Amino acid sequence: MSKRIEHDFLGEKEIPQDVYYGIQTLRALENFHITGIPLKVEPIFVKSLGYVKKAAAMANRDLGVLDKNIAEYIIKASDRVISGEFDNQFLSDLIQGGAGTSVNMNANEVIANVALEMMGKQKGEYEFCHPNNHVNCSQSTNDAYPTAFRIALILKLTAYKEELGKLADAFDTKGKEFQNVLKMGRTQLQDAVPMSLGDEFHAFSINLKEELSRVDSSKRLIAEINMGATAIGTRVNAPEGYAELVTQYLCEVTGLDLKLAENLIEATNDTGAYVQLSGVLKRTAVKVSKICNDLRLLSSGPRAGLNEINLPPMQPGSSIMPGKVNPVIPEVVNQTAYYVIGADLTVTMAAEAGQLQLNVMEPVISFALFTAITYMGNACRTLREKCILGITANAEHTKQMVMNSIGIVTQLNPILGYEKSASIAREALETGKSVHDIAVKEKKLITQEKWDEIFTFDNMIRPQFINR
Repeated sequence: MSKRIEHDFLGEKEIPQDVYYGIQTLRALENFHITGIPLKVEPIFVKSLGYVKKAAAMANRDLGVLDKNIAEYIIKASDRVISGEFDNQFLSDLIQGGAGTSVNMNANEVIANVALEMMGKQKGEYEFCHPNNHVNCSQSTNDAYPTAFRIALILKLTAYKEELGKLADAFDTKGKEFQNVLKMGRTQLQDAVPMSLGDEFHAFSINLKEELSRVDSSKRLIAEINMGATAIGTRVNAPEGYAELVTQYLCEVTGLDLKLAENLIEATNDTGAYVQLSGVLKRTAVKVSKICNDLRLLSSGPRAGLNEINLPPMQPGSSIMPGKVNPVIPEVVNQTAYYVIGADLTVTMAAEAGQLQLNVMEPVISFALFTAITYMGNACRTLREKCILGITANAEHTKQMVMNSIGIVTQLNPILGYEKSASIAREALETGKSVHDIAVKEKKLITQEKWDEIFTFDNMIRPQFINR
């Protein structure tokens, strides 16, 4: 295999001639063996780096700090990166030292060498298009990396929000399907008062729909960028008007409503938006996991549990117990939620670790947020497709549990008072008799007509106050 020699201020390295990355990317490959997950696994991040380099070349061209011919080749090369053509050349580990410099240089080197080939030059002939002098013109890792990261987050959140919305809609659909299924509501795992299974599922839907607006709020925070800040926010090496112009071009090429931060020094060291977004992801993960806990409880049994609903059987549940089917989809979503909750702590600690004018821990923040968004999106889709859409209700069983429950005595409070109602409940608990038989037949505390008025389906799921 033919090779080329590239150099940096640490020395020289042999680079395979067929690759588009250069010496700084090679050093990253040698130094950072952490996750084994390369940048190419997040193609949206690669695309976003292409957007940043394209917009920078356009602004530098307009401001006269970059030769127009070189700028046009960088723009064309960036377009090819944006299209995904060179994803396999982005190999830096997602967790790395250097505040993301290796990722930024990976993009600079690939785009430079793609541009060189388009010029009819050889890879590595950087005198014609240099990774630093030309592709990275008017930039620093400290503004290019976080700007690309934020663009990637917004694009990933768009797909994630769609999956979360579909899951919420699936629960709403089931809520309508189960609206006439009477069941027992429970508090602290004890019988409480009757309700509709449909209302329970509708509540799941509302619970998740609340999160959609939280995602939108986080996206607005993430959309504030520091492009043009260069090293620490003082705009060193950037021409007058560059920050505003490159932001304008970024909006055009991405189609996103990006905003230049008011104070670039603050924006370069602040990672609060990531903490906010991570908290939103954690909050949603907690809610989804709680719902999965409920689904596992409601489907428990089938003979010795609640058995109120049936989850779609996905696979045999035991290597020793024939016929056992486990709630594997809620279980895997639970575990995904635990990961996202843990990732939130990673983001929190990394954000807190920022020092002075820069937070060098942004690579682990990017890893945590990218994986959390991806995993939660996958979990929402899996839960919807392989569980929620196929749930059925055991309506007769749930109705029978309601009518045999002691909890229905609560609806006698307005008529009999708390003391008499408690006495009925205690006797029912001790003897196994039904509340109906004790109140109507034995003690004759209420007539059958009054009982029928109180315990209609509608009144049990939408209770109306009934006087004596």
